[in-house]
Amino acid sequence: MASIYRLQGKTQSYDWGKLGADSKVATYASASGADVDDDQPYAELWMGTHPNGPSIVLDEEQKTLRDLIQENDQLSGLDIYQQYQGDLPFLFKILSIRKALSIQAHPDKELGAYLHTQFPHLYKDPNHKPEMAIALTPFEAFCGFRPLEEIAHHLTIYPELAELVGEELSQEFTKNALENGASDDDEQVAHNKELLKSIFSALMHSPEDRVQELLSQLVTRLNEADEKDIISELIIRLDLQYPGDVGVFSSLFLNYVTLEPGQAIFLGANEPHAYLSGDCIECMATSDNVVRAGLTPKFKDVDVLVDMLTYRYGSAEAQKMSPEQFSDHSLLYDPPIEEFGVIFSNIESGQIEHHKPLDGPSILIVTKGNGQFGSGEETHELDEGYIYFVGANTPIAIRAGSSDIELYRAYSVPQH
Repeated sequence: MASIYRLQGKTQSYDWGKLGADSKVATYASASGADVDDDQPYAELWMGTHPNGPSIVLDEEQKTLRDLIQENDQLSGLDIYQQYQGDLPFLFKILSIRKALSIQAHPDKELGAYLHTQFPHLYKDPNHKPEMAIALTPFEAFCGFRPLEEIAHHLTIYPELAELVGEELSQEFTKNALENGASDDDEQVAHNKELLKSIFSALMHSPEDRVQELLSQLVTRLNEADEKDIISELIIRLDLQYPGDVGVFSSLFLNYVTLEPGQAIFLGANEPHAYLSGDCIECMATSDNVVRAGLTPKFKDVDVLVDMLTYRYGSAEAQKMSPEQFSDHSLLYDPPIEEFGVIFSNIESGQIEHHKPLDGPSILIVTKGNGQFGSGEETHELDEGYIYFVGANTPIAIRAGSSDIELYRAYSVPQH
Protein backbone atom coordinates (compact mmCIF):
# COMPACT_ATOMS: atom_id res chain seq x y z
CA MET A 1 0.00 0.00 0.00
CA ALA A 2 0.97 3.65 -0.33
CA SER A 3 2.99 5.27 2.45
CA ILE A 4 2.39 8.95 1.53
CA TYR A 5 -1.02 10.64 1.56
CA ARG A 6 -2.02 14.20 0.79
CA LEU A 7 -4.17 15.79 3.51
CA GLN A 8 -6.63 18.62 3.98
CA GLY A 9 -6.20 20.39 7.33
CA LYS A 10 -8.97 21.97 9.38
CA THR A 11 -9.13 25.76 9.89
CA GLN A 12 -10.26 27.25 13.21
CA SER A 13 -11.86 30.71 13.16
CA TYR A 14 -11.06 32.23 16.56
CA ASP A 15 -11.51 35.96 17.12
CA TRP A 16 -7.77 36.63 17.56
CA GLY A 17 -6.85 35.29 14.11
CA LYS A 18 -5.64 37.36 11.17
CA LEU A 19 -8.32 38.22 8.64
CA GLY A 20 -8.72 36.67 5.20
CA ALA A 21 -5.72 36.64 2.88
CA ASP A 22 -3.56 38.37 5.52
CA SER A 23 -3.54 35.04 7.38
CA LYS A 24 -1.03 32.34 6.49
CA VAL A 25 -3.62 29.88 7.80
CA ALA A 26 -6.02 31.02 5.06
CA THR A 27 -3.29 31.06 2.41
CA TYR A 28 -2.17 27.52 3.19
CA ALA A 29 -5.72 26.18 3.60
CA SER A 30 -6.72 27.55 0.20
CA ALA A 31 -4.15 25.22 -1.39
CA SER A 32 -6.36 22.31 -0.30
CA GLY A 33 -9.58 23.83 -1.62
CA ALA A 34 -10.75 26.03 1.26
CA ASP A 35 -12.65 29.18 0.29
CA VAL A 36 -11.28 32.35 1.92
CA ASP A 37 -13.55 35.12 3.22
CA ASP A 38 -11.60 38.37 3.67
CA ASP A 39 -13.78 39.37 6.65
CA GLN A 40 -13.29 36.07 8.49
CA PRO A 41 -10.50 35.45 11.07
CA TYR A 42 -8.34 32.43 10.21
CA ALA A 43 -6.51 31.67 13.45
CA GLU A 44 -5.30 28.06 13.29
CA LEU A 45 -4.78 25.29 10.76
CA TRP A 46 -4.88 21.88 12.44
CA MET A 47 -3.01 18.92 10.94
CA GLY A 48 -3.57 15.61 12.70
CA THR A 49 -6.22 13.40 14.24
CA HIS A 50 -7.75 15.56 17.00
CA PRO A 51 -11.54 15.00 16.95
CA ASN A 52 -12.20 18.76 17.07
CA GLY A 53 -10.40 19.24 13.75
CA PRO A 54 -9.47 15.97 12.02
CA SER A 55 -7.44 16.03 8.82
CA ILE A 56 -9.02 14.42 5.76
CA VAL A 57 -7.17 12.23 3.24
CA LEU A 58 -7.52 13.81 -0.22
CA ASP A 59 -8.44 10.73 -2.22
CA GLU A 60 -11.66 9.14 -3.47
CA GLU A 61 -12.65 7.78 -0.03
CA GLN A 62 -12.03 11.08 1.85
CA LYS A 63 -11.61 9.24 5.15
CA THR A 64 -10.09 10.87 8.22
CA LEU A 65 -6.39 10.48 8.91
CA ARG A 66 -7.30 8.83 12.22
CA ASP A 67 -9.31 6.13 10.42
CA LEU A 68 -6.48 5.58 7.93
CA ILE A 69 -3.95 5.11 10.74
CA GLN A 70 -6.21 2.89 12.85
CA GLU A 71 -6.83 0.57 9.92
CA ASN A 72 -3.14 0.33 8.97
CA ASP A 73 -0.77 -0.07 11.92
CA GLN A 74 2.30 -0.14 9.66
CA LEU A 75 1.76 3.58 8.90
CA SER A 76 2.53 4.46 12.53
CA GLY A 77 4.98 1.66 13.18
CA LEU A 78 3.92 -0.99 15.68
CA ASP A 79 5.53 0.67 18.74
CA ILE A 80 3.86 4.06 18.21
CA TYR A 81 0.58 2.39 17.21
CA GLN A 82 0.45 0.41 20.44
CA GLN A 83 1.74 3.19 22.72
CA TYR A 84 -0.89 5.69 21.51
CA GLN A 85 -3.76 3.26 20.78
CA GLY A 86 -3.72 3.77 17.03
CA ASP A 87 -3.66 7.56 17.25
CA LEU A 88 -1.10 10.28 16.57
CA PRO A 89 0.68 11.55 19.71
CA PHE A 90 1.01 15.10 18.35
CA LEU A 91 -1.10 17.87 16.84
CA PHE A 92 0.61 20.05 14.21
CA LYS A 93 -0.62 23.60 13.59
CA ILE A 94 -0.13 26.90 11.79
CA LEU A 95 -1.13 29.97 13.86
CA SER A 96 -1.80 33.46 12.45
CA ILE A 97 -2.22 35.95 15.30
CA ARG A 98 -3.79 39.40 14.89
CA LYS A 99 -4.32 40.10 18.60
CA ALA A 100 -3.09 38.49 21.80
CA LEU A 101 -4.13 35.02 22.90
CA SER A 102 -5.04 34.43 26.53
CA ILE A 103 -2.46 34.22 29.31
CA GLN A 104 -2.52 30.52 29.95
CA ALA A 105 -0.74 27.37 31.04
CA HIS A 106 -1.18 23.73 30.16
CA PRO A 107 -1.44 21.03 32.84
CA ASP A 108 1.01 18.17 33.29
CA LYS A 109 -0.34 14.63 32.93
CA GLU A 110 -1.34 14.29 36.59
CA LEU A 111 -3.21 17.59 36.72
CA GLY A 112 -4.69 17.03 33.26
CA ALA A 113 -6.18 13.72 34.40
CA TYR A 114 -7.58 15.32 37.58
CA LEU A 115 -9.13 18.31 35.77
CA HIS A 116 -10.70 16.04 33.15
CA THR A 117 -12.23 13.83 35.85
CA GLN A 118 -13.54 16.73 37.94
CA PHE A 119 -14.53 19.20 35.19
CA PRO A 120 -14.99 17.26 31.91
CA HIS A 121 -17.11 20.07 30.44
CA LEU A 122 -14.10 22.43 30.70
CA TYR A 123 -11.15 20.04 30.26
CA LYS A 124 -12.02 17.65 27.46
CA ASP A 125 -9.20 15.10 27.76
CA PRO A 126 -6.78 13.78 30.42
CA ASN A 127 -3.55 14.54 28.57
CA HIS A 128 -0.78 17.07 29.08
CA LYS A 129 -0.01 19.64 26.40
CA PRO A 130 3.64 20.63 26.10
CA GLU A 131 4.11 22.71 22.97
CA MET A 132 6.75 24.27 20.75
CA ALA A 133 6.40 27.34 18.52
CA ILE A 134 8.67 28.15 15.56
CA ALA A 135 8.31 31.64 14.08
CA LEU A 136 7.34 31.97 10.41
CA THR A 137 7.23 35.77 10.60
CA PRO A 138 8.42 38.21 13.30
CA PHE A 139 6.66 36.91 16.41
CA GLU A 140 5.88 38.19 19.93
CA ALA A 141 5.03 36.19 23.05
CA PHE A 142 5.00 36.15 26.83
CA CYS A 143 6.96 33.20 28.17
CA GLY A 144 7.62 32.39 31.84
CA PHE A 145 8.27 34.78 34.73
CA ARG A 146 10.80 37.58 34.42
CA PRO A 147 13.90 37.72 36.64
CA LEU A 148 12.74 38.89 40.07
CA GLU A 149 14.77 42.10 39.87
CA GLU A 150 12.85 43.10 36.72
CA ILE A 151 9.49 42.53 38.44
CA ALA A 152 10.70 44.58 41.41
CA HIS A 153 11.71 47.37 39.03
CA HIS A 154 8.23 47.32 37.49
CA LEU A 155 6.63 47.59 40.93
CA THR A 156 8.66 50.77 41.39
CA ILE A 157 8.12 52.49 38.03
CA TYR A 158 4.48 51.39 37.66
CA PRO A 159 2.98 52.44 41.03
CA GLU A 160 -0.48 51.39 39.83
CA LEU A 161 0.73 47.78 39.93
CA ALA A 162 2.11 48.14 43.47
CA GLU A 163 -1.18 49.68 44.61
CA LEU A 164 -3.16 46.84 43.04
CA VAL A 165 -1.21 44.01 44.74
CA GLY A 166 -0.88 45.94 48.02
CA GLU A 167 1.96 48.18 49.19
CA GLU A 168 3.07 45.86 52.00
CA LEU A 169 3.42 42.80 49.76
CA SER A 170 5.01 44.93 47.04
CA GLN A 171 7.67 46.25 49.44
CA GLU A 172 8.38 42.77 50.85
CA PHE A 173 8.77 41.32 47.35
CA THR A 174 10.95 44.19 46.13
CA LYS A 175 13.29 44.05 49.14
CA ASN A 176 13.75 40.29 48.78
CA ALA A 177 14.21 40.45 45.01
CA LEU A 178 16.96 43.07 45.23
CA GLU A 179 18.77 41.22 48.02
CA ASN A 180 18.21 37.56 47.00
CA GLY A 181 16.77 37.50 43.48
CA ALA A 182 20.00 36.22 41.92
CA SER A 183 20.68 33.58 44.62
CA ASP A 184 21.02 29.94 43.54
CA ASP A 185 20.70 28.55 47.07
CA ASP A 186 17.92 25.93 47.01
CA GLU A 187 16.16 27.21 50.12
CA GLN A 188 16.34 30.81 48.96
CA VAL A 189 15.04 29.90 45.49
CA ALA A 190 12.10 28.09 47.12
CA HIS A 191 11.40 31.18 49.24
CA ASN A 192 11.65 33.40 46.16
CA LYS A 193 9.09 31.22 44.37
CA GLU A 194 6.69 31.42 47.31
CA LEU A 195 6.88 35.22 47.32
CA LEU A 196 6.41 35.30 43.55
CA LYS A 197 3.35 33.06 43.90
CA SER A 198 1.95 35.33 46.63
CA ILE A 199 2.27 38.53 44.63
CA PHE A 200 1.08 36.98 41.35
CA SER A 201 -1.90 35.50 43.19
CA ALA A 202 -2.68 38.92 44.66
CA LEU A 203 -2.68 40.38 41.16
CA MET A 204 -4.83 37.67 39.56
CA HIS A 205 -7.37 37.73 42.43
CA SER A 206 -7.69 41.52 42.44
CA PRO A 207 -11.30 42.83 42.32
CA GLU A 208 -12.35 43.55 38.76
CA ASP A 209 -13.38 47.14 39.50
CA ARG A 210 -9.96 47.90 41.04
CA VAL A 211 -8.18 46.36 38.07
CA GLN A 212 -10.17 48.50 35.66
CA GLU A 213 -9.70 51.68 37.72
CA LEU A 214 -5.93 51.34 38.14
CA LEU A 215 -5.36 50.09 34.59
CA SER A 216 -7.26 53.11 33.27
CA GLN A 217 -5.01 55.38 35.36
CA LEU A 218 -1.89 53.61 34.11
CA VAL A 219 -2.86 53.69 30.43
CA THR A 220 -3.86 57.37 30.65
CA ARG A 221 -0.50 58.20 32.25
CA LEU A 222 1.44 56.21 29.63
CA ASN A 223 -0.46 57.81 26.74
CA GLU A 224 0.39 61.27 28.07
CA ALA A 225 4.11 60.50 28.39
CA ASP A 226 6.45 62.14 25.89
CA GLU A 227 8.44 58.92 25.39
CA LYS A 228 7.23 55.33 25.55
CA ASP A 229 9.39 52.22 25.90
CA ILE A 230 8.48 48.81 24.51
CA ILE A 231 6.63 47.69 27.65
CA SER A 232 4.60 50.91 27.87
CA GLU A 233 3.56 50.57 24.23
CA LEU A 234 2.69 46.92 24.85
CA ILE A 235 0.47 47.80 27.83
CA ILE A 236 -1.37 50.40 25.74
CA ARG A 237 -1.86 47.94 22.86
CA LEU A 238 -3.09 45.09 25.06
CA ASP A 239 -5.55 47.40 26.83
CA LEU A 240 -6.99 48.38 23.44
CA GLN A 241 -7.45 44.68 22.63
CA TYR A 242 -8.79 43.63 26.07
CA PRO A 243 -9.90 46.80 27.91
CA GLY A 244 -9.64 46.58 31.68
CA ASP A 245 -8.35 43.00 31.69
CA VAL A 246 -6.04 41.91 34.52
CA GLY A 247 -3.88 40.16 31.92
CA VAL A 248 -2.58 43.56 30.80
CA PHE A 249 -0.89 43.93 34.22
CA SER A 250 0.54 40.41 33.80
CA SER A 251 2.86 41.78 31.12
CA LEU A 252 4.87 43.32 33.97
CA PHE A 253 5.46 39.86 35.46
CA LEU A 254 6.09 37.77 32.34
CA ASN A 255 9.05 37.73 29.96
CA TYR A 256 8.37 39.55 26.69
CA VAL A 257 9.97 37.53 23.88
CA THR A 258 10.48 38.40 20.22
CA LEU A 259 11.37 35.73 17.67
CA GLU A 260 12.68 36.08 14.14
CA PRO A 261 11.68 33.48 11.51
CA GLY A 262 13.25 30.14 12.38
CA GLN A 263 13.65 30.90 16.09
CA ALA A 264 11.70 28.66 18.47
CA ILE A 265 10.48 28.45 22.06
CA PHE A 266 9.44 25.37 24.02
CA LEU A 267 6.65 25.70 26.58
CA GLY A 268 6.58 22.94 29.17
CA ALA A 269 3.68 22.03 31.44
CA ASN A 270 2.60 24.50 34.14
CA GLU A 271 4.46 27.48 32.64
CA PRO A 272 2.60 30.76 31.94
CA HIS A 273 2.65 32.08 28.40
CA ALA A 274 0.71 33.97 25.76
CA TYR A 275 1.25 34.49 22.04
CA LEU A 276 0.84 38.16 21.10
CA SER A 277 1.30 38.57 17.33
CA GLY A 278 2.76 36.96 14.22
CA ASP A 279 2.63 33.63 12.40
CA CYS A 280 4.16 30.41 13.65
CA ILE A 281 4.42 26.67 13.30
CA GLU A 282 3.18 25.01 16.48
CA CYS A 283 3.45 21.40 17.57
CA MET A 284 1.99 19.96 20.76
CA ALA A 285 0.93 16.76 22.45
CA THR A 286 -2.57 15.83 21.31
CA SER A 287 -4.67 17.71 23.83
CA ASP A 288 -6.88 20.79 24.00
CA ASN A 289 -6.43 21.45 27.73
CA VAL A 290 -5.92 25.15 28.47
CA VAL A 291 -6.09 26.91 31.86
CA ARG A 292 -6.73 30.62 31.18
CA ALA A 293 -6.47 33.62 33.49
CA GLY A 294 -6.23 36.80 31.43
CA LEU A 295 -6.49 38.52 28.02
CA THR A 296 -9.60 36.54 27.18
CA PRO A 297 -13.40 36.78 27.25
CA LYS A 298 -13.47 33.01 27.90
CA PHE A 299 -13.73 31.23 31.26
CA LYS A 300 -10.84 32.17 33.59
CA ASP A 301 -9.80 29.44 36.02
CA VAL A 302 -7.67 31.71 38.18
CA ASP A 303 -7.41 29.43 41.24
CA VAL A 304 -6.21 26.46 39.18
CA LEU A 305 -3.73 28.58 37.22
CA VAL A 306 -2.20 30.22 40.31
CA ASP A 307 -1.80 26.85 42.06
CA MET A 308 -0.44 24.90 39.05
CA LEU A 309 2.45 27.16 38.00
CA THR A 310 6.06 26.19 38.76
CA TYR A 311 7.06 29.83 39.44
CA ARG A 312 10.37 29.31 37.74
CA TYR A 313 11.83 32.72 36.93
CA GLY A 314 14.68 33.99 34.79
CA SER A 315 15.73 35.27 31.39
CA ALA A 316 13.49 34.66 28.40
CA GLU A 317 16.53 33.63 26.39
CA ALA A 318 16.58 30.35 28.33
CA GLN A 319 13.22 29.47 26.77
CA LYS A 320 14.53 29.71 23.22
CA MET A 321 15.55 26.49 21.47
CA SER A 322 18.62 25.90 19.32
CA PRO A 323 18.05 23.46 16.46
CA GLU A 324 20.61 20.85 15.48
CA GLN A 325 21.61 19.60 12.04
CA PHE A 326 19.38 16.78 10.76
CA SER A 327 20.66 16.40 7.18
CA ASP A 328 22.32 18.51 4.48
CA HIS A 329 19.53 21.08 4.15
CA SER A 330 17.48 20.38 7.27
CA LEU A 331 17.46 21.35 10.95
CA LEU A 332 15.87 19.43 13.83
CA TYR A 333 13.96 21.07 16.69
CA ASP A 334 13.95 18.40 19.38
CA PRO A 335 12.16 19.41 22.62
CA PRO A 336 12.73 17.44 25.87
CA ILE A 337 9.56 15.33 25.55
CA GLU A 338 8.72 12.04 23.86
CA GLU A 339 5.69 12.97 21.75
CA PHE A 340 7.25 14.93 18.88
CA GLY A 341 10.09 16.67 17.11
CA VAL A 342 9.99 19.01 14.09
CA ILE A 343 12.31 19.06 11.06
CA PHE A 344 12.74 22.24 9.00
CA SER A 345 14.03 21.87 5.44
CA ASN A 346 15.22 24.79 3.31
CA ILE A 347 16.23 23.59 -0.16
CA GLU A 348 17.49 25.78 -2.99
CA SER A 349 15.96 25.54 -6.45
CA GLY A 350 17.13 22.39 -8.26
CA GLN A 351 18.70 20.79 -5.18
CA ILE A 352 17.66 17.47 -3.66
CA GLU A 353 17.35 16.73 0.06
CA HIS A 354 17.15 13.23 1.55
CA HIS A 355 15.42 12.39 4.83
CA LYS A 356 16.33 9.04 6.34
CA PRO A 357 13.48 6.68 7.32
CA LEU A 358 11.85 7.59 10.65
CA ASP A 359 10.53 4.87 12.98
CA GLY A 360 7.18 6.62 13.32
CA PRO A 361 4.54 8.71 11.52
CA SER A 362 5.01 12.28 10.31
CA ILE A 363 3.11 15.19 8.76
CA LEU A 364 4.72 17.85 6.59
CA ILE A 365 3.52 21.20 5.26
CA VAL A 366 5.11 23.37 2.57
CA THR A 367 5.39 26.96 3.80
CA LYS A 368 7.17 28.40 0.76
CA GLY A 369 8.07 27.42 -2.82
CA ASN A 370 7.40 24.32 -4.90
CA GLY A 371 8.90 21.03 -6.00
CA GLN A 372 8.36 17.30 -5.75
CA PHE A 373 9.02 14.58 -3.21
CA GLY A 374 8.53 10.89 -2.88
CA SER A 375 9.83 7.47 -1.91
CA GLY A 376 10.88 4.90 -4.46
CA GLU A 377 8.47 5.01 -7.40
CA GLU A 378 5.96 7.12 -5.45
CA THR A 379 6.13 10.84 -6.42
CA HIS A 380 4.03 13.78 -5.23
CA GLU A 381 3.82 17.48 -6.07
CA LEU A 382 4.80 20.10 -3.49
CA ASP A 383 3.40 23.64 -3.46
CA GLU A 384 2.81 26.28 -0.80
CA GLY A 385 0.22 25.01 1.66
CA TYR A 386 0.33 21.36 0.55
CA ILE A 387 0.12 18.92 3.48
CA TYR A 388 1.18 15.26 3.46
CA PHE A 389 1.19 12.34 5.88
CA VAL A 390 4.28 10.13 5.60
CA GLY A 391 4.13 6.64 7.04
CA ALA A 392 6.75 5.12 9.32
CA ASN A 393 10.01 3.75 7.90
CA THR A 394 9.65 5.70 4.65
CA PRO A 395 12.80 7.35 3.27
CA ILE A 396 11.94 10.46 1.24
CA ALA A 397 13.74 12.59 -1.34
CA ILE A 398 12.68 16.22 -1.79
CA ARG A 399 13.54 18.15 -4.96
CA ALA A 400 13.09 21.92 -5.00
CA GLY A 401 11.39 23.17 -8.17
CA SER A 402 11.50 26.54 -9.93
CA SER A 403 11.96 28.31 -6.59
CA ASP A 404 13.56 27.51 -3.25
CA ILE A 405 11.31 25.41 -1.03
CA GLU A 406 10.73 25.45 2.73
CA LEU A 407 8.80 22.81 4.63
CA TYR A 408 8.22 21.72 8.21
CA ARG A 409 7.78 18.08 9.20
CA ALA A 410 6.44 16.98 12.60
CA TYR A 411 7.08 13.39 13.64
CA SER A 412 7.05 10.94 16.50
CA VAL A 413 9.38 7.99 17.03
CA PRO A 414 9.57 5.35 19.81
CA GLN A 415 11.67 6.27 22.85
CA HIS A 416 14.15 3.51 23.71
